[in-house]
Amino acid sequence: MEKSDGHFNDKDTLFILSGLALVVFGAGLILSNPIARRYLGQFGVGDLANAALPDLDRYLKLRAM
Repeated sequence: MEKSDGHFNDKDTLFILSGLALVVFGAGLILSNPIARRYLGQFGVGDLANAALPDLDRYLKLRAM
């Protein structure tokens, strides 16, 4: 993967970027499905993020001390 001078070659970069593009495309396909959106709505993914924000804020304050 890595050359002796510490740099990646172009082929490795292409593989990494194409894998990332496939992940984003796959997530878009899943989230465009109305059944998947309904299931995610039942789990309350948005509520989960709002519930985690106060804990994250507390963690960052403790870390800044």
